[in-house]
Amino acid sequence: MRRTSPKEMQAVLQLDGPARFKHFVKRVADSEEAWGLWNDGWALMHDDDGKEVFPLWPAREYADVARTGEWSEYTPERIQLDDLLGELLPKLAERGVQPGVFPTPQGKGVTPTVAELAAALREQLEKYGE
Repeated sequence: MRRTSPKEMQAVLQLDGPARFKHFVKRVADSEEAWGLWNDGWALMHDDDGKEVFPLWPAREYADVARTGEWSEYTPERIQLDDLLGELLPKLAERGVQPGVFPTPQGKGVTPTVAELAAALREQLEKYGE
């Protein structure tokens, strides 16, 4: 598991939402894992319309930074890429929950549809010849 340096974290956290989305897709395809927050259930947030959003991060360190306020008791939990694509994303689609890609303490992140996120990850994986 590749560690994220403090310098890299600072630079990536300053990126705008679309750039963080690209970073997320590349990093998750490369490491074959994403991260959520867990505490007797997954952490959820809401978009501006009140819809449920499932936050995801590309590395443990970014999920750890998000552990503030209502999420302070949560712990980062690894989600294998196969489980993300094969189980979690289909369940989110079924329940009408959007993925929230890479929220930061300063912003909510990008909320693609499940299909958009799955397509971006699969497209990136194809570049690796998987």
